[in-house]
Amino acid sequence: MFSRLARCAAICLLAACSRSSASPPDEHRPVHTDSLVPRAEALRRFRAGIPPVDSLSGGATSRNALVRQYVGAIERRDTLVLRRLLLTRGEFAYLYYPTNPQGLPPYDLSPELMWFMLSTGSDKGITRVLQDLGGKRLGYTGYVCDSVPSREGANTVWGPCQVQLQPKAEDSSSQRLFSLIVERGGRYKFVSYSNKR
Repeated sequence: MFSRLARCAAICLLAACSRSSASPPDEHRPVHTDSLVPRAEALRRFRAGIPPVDSLSGGATSRNALVRQYVGAIERRDTLVLRRLLLTRGEFAYLYYPTNPQGLPPYDLSPELMWFMLSTGSDKGITRVLQDLGGKRLGYTGYVCDSVPSREGANTVWGPCQVQLQPKAEDSSSQRLFSLIVERGGRYKFVSYSNKR
C-alpha cells in the first residue's frame, strides 16, 4: 500500500515538474516571490537586465496633450502611439515603484507583483477600448480628474479620470478609459490602461 502511494506521489511530482518547464515564458506571468526577501533585494532582482532610466520618455508635455493623443490613437487604432504613451517596465522599476505607496510599508507589494497587476490590467483595458471604440469618431470634448493629485517623491499622480465623449450631437457620456496619469520632470504618461469598460 505504502509503495503504491509513494509511486503515485512521484508520478504526480514528475508530471507537475515537466508541465511547468514546458510552459512558454510570459513577461506578464508573475514569478514566485518570496515574502521574506527584503524590498531592496526584490527591487534589485526585478531591475536585473533593465537599463537604468532617470526620466520619462515619450508621453506628452501636458496632461491635456496626453489625453488628446490617447483619444486620437483610439480613433485611428494606432497601437504604436498607445505604447509610447504608457509607462515602460524600466520607468516603472526606476521611477514609479520606488516611491509608490503600494510598494512601501505597510503594503509592501513586490515590484514583480505590482508590475504584473498593472500590465495585465492595462492589456485587458486597452483591448476592450479598442474593441468597443477603436476606429470610430469619439467626439472628444474634454476630461476631468480628481482635483488633488498625489505626490509620490518626484512623481505627481492624477486619477481616476473621466473622459467626456459626444460621438453624436444628441449623445454624450463620461467614461473611465484609463487608470492613472503620472508626471515627472515635465513629461506625462499613463500608468495603466486599466478601465471601467
